[in-house]
Amino acid sequence: MDETRLGLALPQWFAQAARDLPWRRSRSGYWGLVSEAMLQQTQVDRVIPAFERFIERFPSVGALAQAPEEDVVAAWQGLGYYRRARNLHAAAKRILEDFDGEVPSDVEALQSLPGVGRYTAGAIASIVFGERAPIVDGNIARVFARLALHSGTPGERSFDQWCWEEAERVVAAADEPGVVNEALMELGATICRKHDPQCDECPVRDICVGFKEGDPASIPPAKRATTRKEVHHHAVLIYRENAVLLVRRGEQGLWARMWEPPTYESNKQLGLATISKRIPASVKKLSKVGSFEHRTTHRDVSFHVYVAASGEPASNVESLWQPLDQLDELGLANPHLRMLRKRFDEGDSSSRL
Repeated sequence: MDETRLGLALPQWFAQAARDLPWRRSRSGYWGLVSEAMLQQTQVDRVIPAFERFIERFPSVGALAQAPEEDVVAAWQGLGYYRRARNLHAAAKRILEDFDGEVPSDVEALQSLPGVGRYTAGAIASIVFGERAPIVDGNIARVFARLALHSGTPGERSFDQWCWEEAERVVAAADEPGVVNEALMELGATICRKHDPQCDECPVRDICVGFKEGDPASIPPAKRATTRKEVHHHAVLIYRENAVLLVRRGEQGLWARMWEPPTYESNKQLGLATISKRIPASVKKLSKVGSFEHRTTHRDVSFHVYVAASGEPASNVESLWQPLDQLDELGLANPHLRMLRKRFDEGDSSSRL
């Protein structure tokens, strides 16, 4: 792979082709930390409005560190993978305590922060602070594999190690390592795409072996599909005037510590009598009002939604009655928001949400 050519061509292309993204308008360690946390496993189009809302609500490391965790998780609504929000909150506290409120600029210090791994540390250090730090994400790995027509599959140790070695060589040869790193990500996201690479628009196709000798769309080969787990969540909506009963999920697992209607999980759909006995609440007159499917990274979740005429939380769970017009103030996962924002009444026979 011609690292020198990459270092010359990509900054020129990026200056003209870079998307106007809000975190690029003002480079700061804090904006970099927030945007990189949000961009993990979330599409850019969804991150843009969420980032702008988040920065408006928490404009500095100090504002984020001093905010209650519940407020931070609530501000994360719509992005999923809520552990990222808690890690970001913990990282802000660490920065305030150990780095005088300033996001550190070197990779080692950045990696000492909760939720910050090798890629995120390298991205912030290079893109924000201009450090000569390598980065590899899915986009960059794909670009490297096509440029070199390299065999191997993402996730395999040898392939991943090769990518990081190439990334080291790229930043070592670059006059502007941060610009080259960001341009590589942009190239993978907009031109060297997974399924339909736009080779005619690529600024480095003249040095791309995959373009010259292979089928770029087939490089690298797809990861082996993982076995998905099918689960059923039976959620019961219990209203009191203009409020709904919510309980806190456990400390571990899917949607840990998030709020939800009283729910029982199983590997198959259950009958009304069983649900009434097993949800963390005592209820009267249960009726089904809807169902829908929700996919997570490793699970296919079938939600079965019920309404109870009345009910009270179990004594062994953390619970609250949340006003329906204040749902945005709590940490609620997307499927729970979906069912709560459609106000069901007892006896509603709707089958879809």
